[in-house]
Amino acid sequence: MKFLDLAKVYIRSGGGGGGCVSFRREKYIEYGGPDGGDGGKGGSVIVEAVEGLNTLIDFRYQQHFFARNGQAGMGSQRTGKDGADILLKVPAGTEILDEDEETVIADLSEVAQQVVLARGGNGGFGNLHFKSATNQAPRRANPGQPGIERTIWLRLKLIADVGLLGLPNAGKSTFLAATSNARPKIADYPFTTLHPNLGVVGVDGHEFVIADIPGLIAGAHEGRGIGDRFLGHVERCSALLHIVDGTSEEVAADYQTIITELEAYGGDLAEKPRITVLNKIDALDEEERNEAIETLQKACGTRVYTMSGVSSEGVTQVLRALRAQIVARIAEDSGDEDDETWRP
Repeated sequence: MKFLDLAKVYIRSGGGGGGCVSFRREKYIEYGGPDGGDGGKGGSVIVEAVEGLNTLIDFRYQQHFFARNGQAGMGSQRTGKDGADILLKVPAGTEILDEDEETVIADLSEVAQQVVLARGGNGGFGNLHFKSATNQAPRRANPGQPGIERTIWLRLKLIADVGLLGLPNAGKSTFLAATSNARPKIADYPFTTLHPNLGVVGVDGHEFVIADIPGLIAGAHEGRGIGDRFLGHVERCSALLHIVDGTSEEVAADYQTIITELEAYGGDLAEKPRITVLNKIDALDEEERNEAIETLQKACGTRVYTMSGVSSEGVTQVLRALRAQIVARIAEDSGDEDDETWRP
């Protein structure tokens, strides 16, 4: 199944049925009076987050969703049939944006969440509704309310605990493949990852989800390379894992490139808890390793972890550090200071 995280959709709710003007016509009833029924309600367009979906590919092949109109009222006090609703099923984590692609209408971050995007029009009143002591033979009925037509955007942001960041070929996909059952494409050239990958990682009996997104390059926020459109998939993460290629000749510059892109992206992404890791240490001798660690620590100002996705050296320590950040974030969100604590 192809991955699609952005889709444009056209929706329209059903219009309400018109009311009926009718009078009783029976052989032995001289003054039958009005008996026109009300029109039926139009169908609504509803969006629901469901399990089992992780892409918006279904909306590539169908972009128009129109609910049915309500049926008009009929004589003998018969109300028209309501129009059927339309239910759009999307993955959990889908944002619904207005046509301007900026205004957020709804954020379906949990399974079973629903939102009505276009409510169906009410049916019109038949002439029976207007009967009164002074107007016993009304000859008027209301038309049904029209439906609502609008254009929306669906944008998927994957729900993961940890997001991987780094330049192309930093070793993100290798790390994900080494720690989970995910099988991302791995090769010795940049931009092997063209769409986000998810993997379930386990450490010390606990599991969490890691999202690997395509690598960033300098100027990504201006559209260079694949661009920063995939950074939205790590907005919901509790922590970020910044992987730096230890074999690079400019370790500090590589680190700063990613930080610059995070800050240019906006929001609170640059402020999220972040763990910095020097990768590919199996390709460095002791002197080169120490020099790279020292350079990277000066650049980031925090502790630098070391690991090798190929030999698995240091991977467990990195996973424990990530788990500690996740637990701390959960405790912060719940306001429980006595929550489980971890120390990497």
